[in-house]
Amino acid sequence: MHHQTASWGSYMAQARSTMVEEPLERIERLASESAVVIFSISTCCMCHAMKRLFCGMGVNPMVHELDEDTRGNELERALMRLLGASSVVPVVFIGGKLIGTMDRVMACHINGTLVPLLKDAGALWL
Repeated sequence: MHHQTASWGSYMAQARSTMVEEPLERIERLASESAVVIFSISTCCMCHAMKRLFCGMGVNPMVHELDEDTRGNELERALMRLLGASSVVPVVFIGGKLIGTMDRVMACHINGTLVPLLKDAGALWL
C-alpha cells in the first residue's frame, strides 16, 4: 500500500502557486508585505513626491512601479475600481490598510494622523 506524505496544506499551496492571482488579490498580498506600500508609476511627479515624503520622514516604503510590472495595467484598473476614481497613482497602504491617494495622505500628514498610523504599522519608531 502506498502512503502519501504530502499534506493538504502543501498541496493547496502548490495549487495556488500555479494559478494566476486576481489583481485585487495581488494588491492585497503586496499591500500586506511591508509596513508602507506605494503603488506608483516611475515617471509620475506626484508619485515621486509621495516617495520623497515618506523617505524624508525616515520611512522606507515598498514601491511597486506599475509601469514596470507586466500586469501593471490590470493592477491599475483594480486600484481604480477600489478607489472609485479614474486616476489613482500614487496609492498608499499603511499596515496593509488602504490610506488612499496623494490628497488623502497629505490630509493625514497635515492633520497629524499620519505619524501615528506609521508608528502603529511599525514603519516609524520615534
